[in-house]
Amino acid sequence: MSAMELIKTGKVENVRMLDRYSNNHSVGTLYLTPTHFVFMDSNGKKQIWILNTHIASIDKQPLTAAGSPLHIKCKHFLTLTFIISKERDCHDIFITLTKLSSPGKIEDLYCFNSRLTKDSDGKFDGWNLYDTQSEFQRQGLPNSEWSLTCLNINYELCDTYPRLLYVPTDCTNNILIGSAKFRSKGRLPVLTYLHSNKAAICRCSQPLSGFNARCPEDEQMLYHILMTNPTNKFMYVVDTRPRINAMANRAAGKGYENENFYENIKFRFFGIENIHVMRNSLSKLMELQRSTSMSAFLCGLENSGWLKHIRSILETGWFIAKAVNNGTTVVVHCSDGWDRTAQVCSIAALLLDPFYRTIQGFQALIEKDWLAFGHKFNDRCGHISSDPKELAPIFTQFIDATYQLLRQFPYMFQFNEYFLLTLHDHVHSCQHGTFVGNSEKERIILRLSERTCSLWSDVATQINEYINPLYACNKYKDECNKLLEPKLSPQSIELWRGLYFRYENGIHARESGDDYLLKIHDHTTSLEDHAKLLVKRLKSLGHNITGNTTNKNETNQKTIQPKNNCDNNDIIKNDETIDKTLIEKLNGNDDDRAKAKLLMNQIEIELKSVALDWKSSSKIEECSCSITFDAFNKRNHCWSCGNVFCTRCMANRSLLPGHLTKQIVPTCKSCSQSSPRIVNS
Repeated sequence: MSAMELIKTGKVENVRMLDRYSNNHSVGTLYLTPTHFVFMDSNGKKQIWILNTHIASIDKQPLTAAGSPLHIKCKHFLTLTFIISKERDCHDIFITLTKLSSPGKIEDLYCFNSRLTKDSDGKFDGWNLYDTQSEFQRQGLPNSEWSLTCLNINYELCDTYPRLLYVPTDCTNNILIGSAKFRSKGRLPVLTYLHSNKAAICRCSQPLSGFNARCPEDEQMLYHILMTNPTNKFMYVVDTRPRINAMANRAAGKGYENENFYENIKFRFFGIENIHVMRNSLSKLMELQRSTSMSAFLCGLENSGWLKHIRSILETGWFIAKAVNNGTTVVVHCSDGWDRTAQVCSIAALLLDPFYRTIQGFQALIEKDWLAFGHKFNDRCGHISSDPKELAPIFTQFIDATYQLLRQFPYMFQFNEYFLLTLHDHVHSCQHGTFVGNSEKERIILRLSERTCSLWSDVATQINEYINPLYACNKYKDECNKLLEPKLSPQSIELWRGLYFRYENGIHARESGDDYLLKIHDHTTSLEDHAKLLVKRLKSLGHNITGNTTNKNETNQKTIQPKNNCDNNDIIKNDETIDKTLIEKLNGNDDDRAKAKLLMNQIEIELKSVALDWKSSSKIEECSCSITFDAFNKRNHCWSCGNVFCTRCMANRSLLPGHLTKQIVPTCKSCSQSSPRIVNS
């Protein structure tokens, strides 16, 4: 369906889109839909589709001689400036996009009205792919030290925690209830990760200690956590906040643990700033898009403090991971325990456990430490109209910190940079229900698993796009099981240009090394799978022919019959014999001819369904539909014909007959429509 057929709500013609780096401005039509705003240039070669939910802010600037400027900033760091000839049209667009980008109620979000369809057979239903309790079972829980409590089954103990919590076996209900009352928002210390050496990571919120307040139940709670790890005589309590912030909270009746009241704990502060500082830091980072000189860029990057904040998160995560790896349990908190605590617990887990560095494991980590433990995605990402002071790039920083580790240890992660970009963009898109809501309780009330699609469904069906070709842990498990030590020197923390500046003019014209490697990996995977199928077919062909051959040529029969452990060379040697015998079969009785023709037709279909050669995407500037490839229109290879297409010319994924594993792979619409029915084998 063309863009014109999709547009129903309105359009404004003769709109100029400014290019920040040149005077090569585009003139075209701006369309508004309930889900997207779309810009199409006059010759139809340039199309920009932006989800309304990706809009972060809209600024209607003063009228100029050229028209009325409209400046749009997006949550995935795209900035656009349109010059609209009529001021009234600009005003109408401003009002409309403001409402569409920040709906007043949660039921108006895109995921509740998305055209995405849920997986009918449940194979790729993301809502059923992950279960937090299964992840705890993988860690060896429950055991003699840690037990499951059902005190929060109705969210009465803490409404921002998951229903099922792991706590020390020796803790009574009175201790749990007393500790919850003494902790901000009721977020008492509970287990989030258990190492094989019995050291644990527990998370909570700050205590309501003020200057002198004590809670015997909370003190007993931490003592019992210490006792779950009998090999160590002390544990760390990590407060991720700067010391001055924690001290200021004491004046409000909150604060931090007093070492004099808690037995055998060592207290550590780490200077990760609050959400307001992080929000301002990101805003300053985005201002760098306007920089025209190197000195202004470098000065602006330093003033933003962004890289310093990323380093602080990595440093804190490294301290926790190192302590746990050495056998010491760590209790972690910030203020309320759902922002900085989620960041550093997740980073520590990535450093400790190779499972979390796989695609499945990383999703499980997000489900556990971010979704189940109540990171406020609605408030922090601004899904609906709410207090702007609650906005903060907390999850963005976690994704950035993960990228730093991926860049430093490229062989240790199963996923690639594109996987992280996809996660970041879909957290803000609201196209799926996965990241809607502030807590597990809210998601259950909203019935998201019934009413929306899960992002994990899309990830499962498009898994090949997120594979890191350099991943080596399948071959070198011992090496990958070691603790990762991040490089924290200033020069080791790099600005992630692929996230914050990916829409720069010109960068999309070049194919990155990672993209090139991934395409080679995909093509190689396809050919290897196809080769395995051909080997299987030749074995089957030889077996069918020799199995029906009379005993009058016993020697020839043994030559044709492949052994169970034969390799490709064995089959190639038998090609001439198979061809000769096949001709005899085709000239034989009706039943033999039918079987032989059926098998040959099947082989012919399989041979034609897989591309032996892929076109070089770096040399192709536009799709066959005339759409220009750029940062908004990604190049995609069809695994069936090997040609390069834009996303809109690609079909939903297909099963190609030429692949032995019958994997779902990307195909163009033409190949998908002409694809023959797959014969089961």
